[in-house]
Amino acid sequence: MALRIVATKPHPALVTLPWHLPLEDWRGEFMVALPRGLSRHVVRFVRVGSDVYAVKETREHIAWAEYRLLRDLRRMHEPAVEPVGVVTGRETPDGEAIEPVLVTRHLQRSMPYREIFSRGVRPDTMPRLVDALVVLFTRLHLAGFFWGDCSLSNTLFRRAAGEFSAYLVDAETGELHPQLSDGQRTYDLETAVGNVFGELLDLRAGGFVGDDLDPHEVVDSLHERYTALWKELTGTEDFDTDEMWRIEQRIERLNELGFDVDELEVVTDWNGSTVRLQPKHVEPGHHRRRLQSLTGMDVEDNQARRLLNDLDAYTAAGGLQGEDVALVAHRWLTQVFEPIVAIAPPETRAALEPAELFHEILEHRWYLSEQAGKEVEIFATARDYYASAAPRSDAGVAPAT
Repeated sequence: MALRIVATKPHPALVTLPWHLPLEDWRGEFMVALPRGLSRHVVRFVRVGSDVYAVKETREHIAWAEYRLLRDLRRMHEPAVEPVGVVTGRETPDGEAIEPVLVTRHLQRSMPYREIFSRGVRPDTMPRLVDALVVLFTRLHLAGFFWGDCSLSNTLFRRAAGEFSAYLVDAETGELHPQLSDGQRTYDLETAVGNVFGELLDLRAGGFVGDDLDPHEVVDSLHERYTALWKELTGTEDFDTDEMWRIEQRIERLNELGFDVDELEVVTDWNGSTVRLQPKHVEPGHHRRRLQSLTGMDVEDNQARRLLNDLDAYTAAGGLQGEDVALVAHRWLTQVFEPIVAIAPPETRAALEPAELFHEILEHRWYLSEQAGKEVEIFATARDYYASAAPRSDAGVAPAT
């Protein structure tokens, strides 16, 4: 059987990988040491040129289904890993068939949840991970995606302005529908609660978390936060016609959650005394899109929120409220953000992406200002941060030994 590689943007060097060997037998300088989450499949990370890929052995029909589903989710701008291709027709030199593989692009600076806990965590880490999972879960349900096996293990987490952003990494059991029924959502939620509960028990058994973390409280929180967010995004609200300001208030609440309202349904009763309001379509990434429209920067939504707050503070401090918002944003970008990032040591720029680096400096300014009892200037803060608190090791990947 001939080796066949179907890929969206194939790297020529993919052909040179040892496809005639099962993944568990792969060795060489092309291998990359990266933390792996729990998986029912054999997974390896490889470097091809300057890119790093995750390679997963699985059944052929599963590989193709997941590849197409991930492509659909990416086209819909949902937070999922990027599918690269499927490799079939693998055989040993003796002609023995080897399972096909799904190739995805490694999500830079992401970690599986077990890696996060193995490094030691603060007490507030678990609620932030749960919040990130809830936002991801809700976004996928809004898009009509039935996960079927939502868990911490099937999710990658990236730090984003003091919070976490979550990405779907395993869509093997997923299905994409025009819209999910309440029954589908309920079943998916119950599956997620059961999976997360089991993972927390496993963390406790492995000594990653202490007995002070109650798995029942965590999964109750997951259920409650998902229900509250879904209701806020899709729920119907009734009010009197003299309370029309509540429409704007509802939109502002959704914007604060990071969602734009693309369409609203507003229905009045027969005599016009009451109004029923329901968002017909909400789209995530409100802060991200606003920052991108002002500066061209494409970052995580939590990072965008933080940068926009600093832009607002810059505008107020300079008395620039009456000027064109885009011009003020350009001035902030070229006079504050870019110079701050440019003076960072090379090893710090390698460890943190620019938006996360700027967030860390803003956090450091709060710490210095509290100590000094007054606001510390941003460039003085940056110099102190680079000298005393910035990470010094490269956050990239290293060859496996």
